[in-house]
This record gives sequence, C-alpha cells and structure tokens, in this order.
Amino acid sequence: MLDRLTDLILFRYTNQGKDNNSEPKPYITTGSIIWGALIRTALIVVVSWVIVEYFELRDYWMVVLMVIVGLVIYPAYSQYSHFTGRIEVLQDETMCGTCKHFDPTSQLCRIYDEHVSTTYIPCEGNSWEPAHYDDKE
Repeated sequence: MLDRLTDLILFRYTNQGKDNNSEPKPYITTGSIIWGALIRTALIVVVSWVIVEYFELRDYWMVVLMVIVGLVIYPAYSQYSHFTGRIEVLQDETMCGTCKHFDPTSQLCRIYDEHVSTTYIPCEGNSWEPAHYDDKE
C-alpha cells in the first residue's frame, strides 16, 4: 500500500511508461489524479504550516501558493492531459470506445462495471450499442 501511495504522489507510472491501454486495470484514472492532488495538497499544507510557525515566516504566504501550483496543480494537469490522450487512443483502437456504455472518465464499462483495455473487452462485443451524438454530454 505504501508503494501505491508513493506512485500516486509522484505519478511514477506515467513517467516510466507503464501506464498504457493494454493493462487490464488502469493505473491512472481521474479519481487517482484527484486523490494524488489531495494528498500532495495536504502534505504541503501541513509542512508549510509547521515551517511558517517555527520560523515565523507569515509574510511569505505567496511562496506556499507557488509551491502548491508547482507541486499540485501543474502535475495534476499534465497527468490529466496524458490520461485524456490515452483515452482518445483507446476510443479509436477498441470497439468499446464507440459503445454508449463506455465511460471515458474512468475507462469503465457501465454495464459490467469493469475496466476496458485493448486486450480485454468485458462483454466480448455482445452488449455493444453504438453511442449516439445525443448521448455525449
């Protein structure tokens, strides 16, 4: 569990290229991006609170905001950009990408509640229904 927590904090799988569409369970989803951002924000707030109180640096609150932008917002944005690019490729490569039951925000088939990959289609094409332009939100 500690390894998984470290991976979420550091976005390790994207940087090593291990997060791809052929894995049966994706490492990076929108939930994992938000979870990692929340953990990093909490760590930065606690550490900065201790440092500010110990060294009495109350006039330098802008540094804490820049650290949050640099260590939380930018990595989460770049991770989300990588995730959306990977989902676009998945939608082009698989039959599930054109199904109305495919949820691109979590790379999930809504009927079977299972993750979709290029090597695994939960319904094997039996429950496929075309996505209409009305279904897109």
